[in-house]
Amino acid sequence: MEKKQNLSDYNPDTVPSINTDNIQVAVVTSQWNFEITSSMEKACIDTLNTYGIDNKHIVRRYAAGSFELPFVAKKLIEHSNVDAVICIGCIIQGETRHFEFIAQATANGIMNVGLECNTPVIFGVLTTNTLQQAIDRSGGKHGNKGVEAAIACLKLLAL
Repeated sequence: MEKKQNLSDYNPDTVPSINTDNIQVAVVTSQWNFEITSSMEKACIDTLNTYGIDNKHIVRRYAAGSFELPFVAKKLIEHSNVDAVICIGCIIQGETRHFEFIAQATANGIMNVGLECNTPVIFGVLTTNTLQQAIDRSGGKHGNKGVEAAIACLKLLAL
């Protein structure tokens, strides 16, 4: 079986049609590994635009790193009128166990915010072994995780 190259491919027919007139989506992007996360942020916003969510309905905020994404997401849900939050980040394996702690805490934090606030909070965080893998998943040969995060958000907003 041949390994799929573009991991961000999706069937447009599976993206539900939703009334986007009153939808507010927040995109929170980690500034750590910003050369990677900025590419993911752009692809995410472009995808939201493609499906009818205008830039005036997209709130953009930044977190210092991926670990801080859940905090920013929760503050946005509590203090602004957002229907969903997309968290964009990139955690690259280093030589210590720090990667494991940050990746697990970030994933759990994002999941918990969504469950606690009853609001879709999307995990658009790369957890890669190398910088090259991150490049490949942020607009390189394996697609762009930002696209996947936007599609996940649209599907959850349709529920």
